[in-house]
Amino acid sequence: MIRWDEAGAVNRMFDETTTLDTSSLSAWVESRLGSRPRTELWRWTHLSTVLAVELADRRRVVIKIRPFADRLTGCWQTHRLMWLAGLPCAEPLGEPVRVGSRIVTMETLVDDGPALDVAPRSSARSAAELARFVSAAPAVDAIGTLDPPPPWVWWNHDQDGIWPLPDDQPEDLNRHPGPDWLDDAATRVRKRLDEHDLGAPVVGHCDWEAQNVTWKGGVLHAVHDWDSIVALPEIVIAGAAAAVHAVMGGRPGEATIPHTARFIDAYQEARALSWTAADREAAWAAGAWVHCFNAKKATLRSDGGPVVARLAGGIEERLRLAGA
Repeated sequence: MIRWDEAGAVNRMFDETTTLDTSSLSAWVESRLGSRPRTELWRWTHLSTVLAVELADRRRVVIKIRPFADRLTGCWQTHRLMWLAGLPCAEPLGEPVRVGSRIVTMETLVDDGPALDVAPRSSARSAAELARFVSAAPAVDAIGTLDPPPPWVWWNHDQDGIWPLPDDQPEDLNRHPGPDWLDDAATRVRKRLDEHDLGAPVVGHCDWEAQNVTWKGGVLHAVHDWDSIVALPEIVIAGAAAAVHAVMGGRPGEATIPHTARFIDAYQEARALSWTAADREAAWAAGAWVHCFNAKKATLRSDGGPVVARLAGGIEERLRLAGA
């Protein structure tokens, strides 16, 4: 922890925002919550800057600062409505505020504690909770835009080449051809999804990984990462989640083929859907796209070899199940 007024360490975090410093952020928090930050509990920076702080009145709050995008307003609206509907999650505090090229939001800090499960007890339970999420979500036309979706579910992007631009790095993946089997797999998956009538979009969560969906005693504890809200066909939302919901070998974001199959079956049952064999293939294709995109990004990293190798070992079976 660090005292909020120890400006040296805290101010460096805001260098990239240029229009937001510790003092103005503190005043902004006080104007909305009636209390100033006193202590920084932790900080995390990747695509956004996320701060957990304790206020002078001892409330604990998370402040999120990230590049502005129109879709983030729709994500916040969904978060607010889902919290009001009783879904386990942090309470959004106040309205989003744009500060220059950034958007700032606040929410309560969810006290995860040491008793969290690292993954759901079963694929069926995880699928049932995603089904619950989609059932409770607002209608697509009841919130602001959620476009464009994140690239790991944006198979039908309008950019040149096979791959959309990554969300977390500047490289154009299409400028790094190969391995040939991976580019070919992604092309086949895109074709399979484009050929299928996927149905109308619904609001859902497109990053149903272990770090974003926490559990305690086998019960859903909290849904996080509300920037990953999308309006996509339900087959795509379920298929993407089926591919990433598990923790395998200590690695979040991967699910074996049997785990993926159980998730798809359980999701369909929980939502009382009558998917055809072709619908199920499309769900497999949506999950395969997520794996292909993640592996393609991994080819750019010096430590990405194992990710690519694991997909190489199972991609033909996933493509077969996808009808691709």
